[in-house]
Amino acid sequence: MKCYLGIDVGSISAKGVVIDDDRQVISDCYLRTLGNPIAATKDVLRNLRENLPPRFSVRGSATTGSARRLAGIMINADIVKNEIIAHAVAACHRYKGVQTIIEIGGQDSKLIIIRDSIPVDFAMNTVCAAGTGSFLDHQAIRLGLPIEEFGKLALKADNPVHIASRCTVFAESDMIHKTQLGIERNDIVAGLCEAIVRNYLNVLAKGKEMKSLILFQGGVAANTGVKVAFEKALGMRIEVPEYFLVMGAIGAALLARFQMQGPSKFIGFDRSVDQEFQSRGFECPDCPNQCEIVEAVRDGEVVARYGSRCGKWE
Repeated sequence: MKCYLGIDVGSISAKGVVIDDDRQVISDCYLRTLGNPIAATKDVLRNLRENLPPRFSVRGSATTGSARRLAGIMINADIVKNEIIAHAVAACHRYKGVQTIIEIGGQDSKLIIIRDSIPVDFAMNTVCAAGTGSFLDHQAIRLGLPIEEFGKLALKADNPVHIASRCTVFAESDMIHKTQLGIERNDIVAGLCEAIVRNYLNVLAKGKEMKSLILFQGGVAANTGVKVAFEKALGMRIEVPEYFLVMGAIGAALLARFQMQGPSKFIGFDRSVDQEFQSRGFECPDCPNQCEIVEAVRDGEVVARYGSRCGKWE
């Protein structure tokens, strides 16, 4: 069986997908990174391998996500692409007519505008936790609730309360104030879901036209309360894809499928999992920029360096 591997490693989660030559998903995996992207990438590869048929041949591999370069070096990926392209490719392939992608992960959020199957504009929030999954995670802990229950509770709210959305610190203070007033917990949870939507629309969607079909991707798409809050704010139906958790990895695998011309450089599942791999850094003293250089080491041998502005260490 010919197949193609896509890996998406972010700050909160690591995702992997294997597709066949007909571009159908035959194995997928979603795991928490837990602050160790190297170990998480190995775990994803191990899980993917266990669900593959006995005889297969990886004809191409690609990585994406905030740790795409590190993961790419680990597996010797054929293609390394940013997550905007990966998400757009996956959405356009699986959902004809998509014009807007809402993607909210653990530490960042993205808006991708698509017209005629081409991404024409995007916005990305990477500097503030407000409007991301970690914001909801943190508030769930403070409320003593499992994050998995947030969506169900939000849908039971009778009068969602208004909670500040511009800043995580202010939102938390506002939420604490509302709890001290004795407001129903369901109304507070719904207010938090609406706050994350307001933040997203105010920060990312300002000046951009969001047209249907709208896809909601990323980990926060599992929260039905946020989905309903988006539909209420936009007055449009939002669709959550079947593989909403791993759309970035699907896009990476599709890029490998579309762009591979020769044999793959992928070092294999066993070698990728069994290797001794580490990433370390040092500061270049050769000029006032003092660039922080990342050095990748496989089995005791330096295999890559990157991070310099001038390209000296590439």
